[in-house]
Amino acid sequence: MIGDMSERVVAACDGASKGNPGPAGWAWVVADDAETPTRWEAGPLGTATNNVAELTALERLLTAVDPGVPLEIRMDSQYAMKAVTTWLPGWKRKGWKTAAGKPVANQELVARIDELLDGRSVEFRYVPAHQVDGDRLNDFADRAASQAATAQEPAGSDLGSPLPPPSPDTPVSGAQRRRPAGKSARTGGGASRTGGPARTIKAKFPGRCLCGRPYAAGEPIAKNAQGWGHPECRTADADA
Repeated sequence: MIGDMSERVVAACDGASKGNPGPAGWAWVVADDAETPTRWEAGPLGTATNNVAELTALERLLTAVDPGVPLEIRMDSQYAMKAVTTWLPGWKRKGWKTAAGKPVANQELVARIDELLDGRSVEFRYVPAHQVDGDRLNDFADRAASQAATAQEPAGSDLGSPLPPPSPDTPVSGAQRRRPAGKSARTGGGASRTGGPARTIKAKFPGRCLCGRPYAAGEPIAKNAQGWGHPECRTADADA
């Protein structure tokens, strides 16, 4: 188990699903004081949704870190982060029902994370995904989860695995940023991390996603069947 009782651990976790649902994987990474990845682990999930992969990544990270260690967790999934911080108390009060009276999706995973969070010091930090010069730990976890989803094989520092390769939708910088007209600056015209067409932009104005949650101007949004909303909700049902 990771951790020294006297030091805070900075970590990131992420999940990936190639199809949503489709071949899925999870990953977490912890860093040293310079925020350089020191230990990481990734694993396959078979066929699963992106939300399941994101929650599993968080559950595996919390299991791997000593509960007595203060922890900062960086995530690019607003669904997973809000599920265990914002929505969870209401779900429990309503007997694990959503505001619409429907059963909470992924209840078993959310309840397990709730148990792992009990009594420990955890600060969640949202970081946008796939940004030029973005959060290096989140990028590492994203790449490791994507590789696990594709290869369906476990990997990690304890297994002696090589570092995960760059994701096809990781942006480049400098001279490499030049691209043909019409290509997405964020994705280079490739596939998105949910497996669909890459069409993610920054919102010019605040709005509300199909899941019912708002998004702010400047946040990444993606096109779905009912309009624009959170990238993780592009092909997922509303869970809140």
